[in-house]
Amino acid sequence: MITEQEVNKAQEKWAESVIQIGKLKDNKDAHLSEALKLLDDLYAYDSAKVLFKPTKASEEPFRLEKDAALSYFVGGNTNFPEDGGFALQPWKSIRFENASFIFEEKRALVMGHYYFKDDGGKELKVEYSFGYKKMDDSRLKIDLHHSSLPFKH
Repeated sequence: MITEQEVNKAQEKWAESVIQIGKLKDNKDAHLSEALKLLDDLYAYDSAKVLFKPTKASEEPFRLEKDAALSYFVGGNTNFPEDGGFALQPWKSIRFENASFIFEEKRALVMGHYYFKDDGGKELKVEYSFGYKKMDDSRLKIDLHHSSLPFKH
């Protein structure tokens, strides 16, 4: 059974990876390598279908392939011209506030808010739903990632 602590640890690892990509923004090879590591370590693209709807994607809102997800995080793919590289912001901190969980034997679903703070101290509030799958090696990998900006009247 997946535990809340395992999900929290996976979320911390995700946040650390996104922040690290931004720290490397001036070195294309380094930030590209870090983004690929994020996708390989934390997303299930290598073994399962991944449903990924990133926050700031509207022209191509669904990123079902690894190269499409990579483009969202670091930009540079002409097939996705709207991508500026979300992880290259850079973000100073990212914190998750989980609203609720659904736990199953090898699966967990969680939704809530996460907050991205930039170097100037400005915070971006984003709503998310993540699905985690427990792999054969006991690591959690994301197979559902949907995030969006809160609705404004």
